[in-house]
Amino acid sequence: MNDCLGIINLDENEARMGELVRNRPLASVPIAARYRIVDFILSNMTNSGIECIGIFAKNKSRSLMDHLTNGRPWDLHRKKDGLKVFNFGDEDPAYDDVHNFSDNIEFVKYSKKKYIILAPSYMICNIDFKEVIKKHKIDGNDITMIYKNNNNANTECIDCDVLNIDRNNRVLSVGENIGQTTNANISMEMYLMKTELFIDIVNECIRSGMYRKIKHFIHSNLDRLDVRAYEFKGYLSCINSLKSYYDSSMDFLKEEVNKEIFCNERPIYTKIKDEGPTQYTDDSDVKNSLVANGCYIEGEVKDSIVSRRVYIGKNVKIKDCIILQGTIIEKGCELENVIADKKIKINKHERYIGSKNWPIFIQRINKY
Repeated sequence: MNDCLGIINLDENEARMGELVRNRPLASVPIAARYRIVDFILSNMTNSGIECIGIFAKNKSRSLMDHLTNGRPWDLHRKKDGLKVFNFGDEDPAYDDVHNFSDNIEFVKYSKKKYIILAPSYMICNIDFKEVIKKHKIDGNDITMIYKNNNNANTECIDCDVLNIDRNNRVLSVGENIGQTTNANISMEMYLMKTELFIDIVNECIRSGMYRKIKHFIHSNLDRLDVRAYEFKGYLSCINSLKSYYDSSMDFLKEEVNKEIFCNERPIYTKIKDEGPTQYTDDSDVKNSLVANGCYIEGEVKDSIVSRRVYIGKNVKIKDCIILQGTIIEKGCELENVIADKKIKINKHERYIGSKNWPIFIQRINKY
């Protein structure tokens, strides 16, 4: 895969993510106790042998830059190739990514890679891109789009693109999942093509002024491009709303999902934090939960995800919750179906009860 360039395009529409992305891009939102959303696609690329990766980010990317550091956790800290971040574009990539690509097209040219993989950050999966590029080379088509056949499309991956394909896996059209059918071919918004074709598409978009996003050009020119679909058969979740973030997080508590995503053959890497081990007192009771390092737990935690440096006091009951790092939950509190932002303080005996369809989000207001 040394002949392949990876581009992670942070063009996700964050409108339904609410206050969770007020001060951070979606890519740097904490997930699964010790990871960030961007870790999954970054790890997928590096595990597939891709050594040159560019991240095209939005302007509010301080937390993302802090997390990525110099790319060392993904073995991308190198003089040649490695990790590059472009976060100074004038346009919001959710509505216009073409100009950001055009302004930095020299990065693509100087990489001297024959192929390019374009992917978002918010598709959570563990995929081997080597198999995709192998199939792409055999078929000899212009572009390969990766999709997942989803039998729960009426409740999952809402607003995602849907591929309509023929028996030869040629993409005929691209629609949108509005939740009206149970089965749909959900586009993972991952595109594989030759680098020279990518450059031509960017130039054509700028020249014509008709397209402001790369994927819109591809979707509108299926009649003159040979676009084929590659089916991914593993676990997939798309985090494009607060509800999907909650559901995806809860999926990590399922043994079969956890084993597939965090498999030894293709591990998920992240920035390492030097925290001490979590302390559990005699009064604590933790069941079926993911708990990161540096916590102090005296209460009851069930079916929940607890990030780093969280304090859970005596007689606290936490169920089906996501608690982000640095949170303090004082004694006697009760939380169920709650997403608690980082570094918040929940005072004694407070009670927050949401539902699985409508989890409560506790926003960080003041630092303690």
